[in-house]
Order: sequence, then C-alpha cells, then structure tokens
Amino acid sequence: MSGRAALRLAVPAALERAWQAIDRFAFAPASAVPLAALRIGLASVLLLQAAMVAPVFLDLYGRSGILQGPLNDVLSTSDLLRIGWLVDGLAPLGIGEAALVRSTGALYALALVALLLGWRARAAAALAWLTHLLLMMTADSTSYGADSYAHIFLFYLMWMPSGAALSLDRWLGRAPAEPPATTRLSLRVAQVHLCISYLASGLAKASGEQWWNGEAIWRSVMLPEYRQVDFSWLAQHAWIPMVAGWLVLLIEAGYAFFIWPRRSRRIWVAATVALHLGIAVFLGLVVFGVLMAVLTLAVFGVSAEPRRDRAAAWTLARCLSNLL
Repeated sequence: MSGRAALRLAVPAALERAWQAIDRFAFAPASAVPLAALRIGLASVLLLQAAMVAPVFLDLYGRSGILQGPLNDVLSTSDLLRIGWLVDGLAPLGIGEAALVRSTGALYALALVALLLGWRARAAAALAWLTHLLLMMTADSTSYGADSYAHIFLFYLMWMPSGAALSLDRWLGRAPAEPPATTRLSLRVAQVHLCISYLASGLAKASGEQWWNGEAIWRSVMLPEYRQVDFSWLAQHAWIPMVAGWLVLLIEAGYAFFIWPRRSRRIWVAATVALHLGIAVFLGLVVFGVLMAVLTLAVFGVSAEPRRDRAAAWTLARCLSNLL
C-alpha cells in the first residue's frame, strides 16, 4: 500500500476517533444532579445575599438613597435597563419609586425561591436573571465579582435542564423521567467556564511579584475594610504569606489541568472550596467566598454518572443548601 493510500485511510479514522472523543465529552448521557446542585446552591447563596441587603435595600437602589438619582446616573458605567427608567416610565400611572423598588426586590426573591425549589426552573431562572440585571445595573457602583458570576450562571440556568432532578418540576411530572440529551453539554459549559476563569486569574496573578513574595496576602488580610482577624503577627513570619501566595497561584493556575483527572479532582475541589471559604471567613467576603465554593462543588464535586445513587444525591444537595 502506498503512503498516499495509507494517508487517505488514516485521516478519516483519526477524524472518526476525534469525533467520538468529542461526542463522549459533550454528549454522553449524564445525570442532571450536578445541574440541580448548581441551581440549589446558587439560589441559596443569592437568597442569603438578599437577606443581608434587605435592611438597606432602599438606600442601595432608591434614588433618595446613598447615591442620589442624578449622581447614580453619572456614575453608571452601563446603558442597560435600570430601575430609574421604570420609575420615570411608570410615574404617570401613579406608581411611586419606593413601591417599585420593593416590588422588584420581592419579585427577585420569589424567583430565587422558585429556582431553589425547582418550580418552573427555567422560567424562574429567567425571571431571577432579569430582576438581578435590574438591581445590578441600578447599583452597579456597588457590584463586584460575586454579582458578575451569579449573573452569568443565572443566565446558564435559563437554558440548562436543572429542573430535571431534585425539583418540584420532577416531582410534579413536568420534567422527563430521563435527563435530556443536553445535560452533559450543559455541565461541560459550566465546567469549561470555570476552568477558563481560574486559569486567567492564576496567570494574571502570576505575572506580577505580589503573589510570589507574599505582599498580596499581607495586604488582603491587613486592609481595614477586609480585616476580620488580627494577622499583624505575620510580619514576624514573612514566609507564611509567601507560601500562601504560592498555594493560591497553584490552585488557580492548576485548576484547569488538575480538576479533570479523577486522581486529582477531589484534591483540587477540596483545595478550591477551602480557598474560598478562607476568603469568606478571613476577608469577610461571605457571598463571594461561598458562591465560588458552591460553583466548583456543584459542577465538579457531584457525580454526573447516570446511575448516581439518589439518596446520596439528595444528601449532597442538602449540604449545598446548608453550606451557608
């Protein structure tokens, strides 16, 4: 057989093997439990955030609050829909600002409860995403990473079959008995997104000196707005923040490589969860820390195998909702 003939046979075979690998990776049958865990965990964290914000809700989102209406408009970095637009548009109907702001917050909370319970899961995710957008754009000067991640994954849940397990939709028979064909692909989208995020974050940190010499860790725990515990004693042990910085770089930059193999997955899930719970405890960034821990725990820590034991799945889902 000539080399050209052998090449003609080898190329289709290689393409077939590549397609089979892609098919297994993105479209193999999968349990919907990880997506349900993502839905339950995300809704739980956002309900916690809503409860924390509730006492100062009008101060944050009202035009007579911390940032007055015109000032808020000037400082806004986006032209997307804001509550102020609704206030102006509905003023002729006699709907007051306070009532509209409270109604938006109540609608957001109800959507999160429906999402948590898995009642009309995709519609609940869409409503939560829309009201979250309204609130985030209205007070975008107070938004930070947790809000951005929450908004992205609410958007994903609009399309993911997260109601196919551990949900009222499943209990009421609205969700099919077998997980939809898009379940594995939906899970892969969330997993790849997290891998890209952590890799980009790790490489950005590694490009400077502050995470190598410990300065970033020292500043983080000593800044007055983040300081929860007195870590001034670290000045006498400079090697500790330096090693801590190396560990952060290793966890984040290595996330995309070590979270996939089964042998290292549990270690990296545990390390990532520990990192973010440490952020929640020692920097006071509770919502961000718990949210990021939930994302990794849900999409990488919950088995997607179709024969996953249901009792264990329910137990893990409860752990996610009680992580707060």
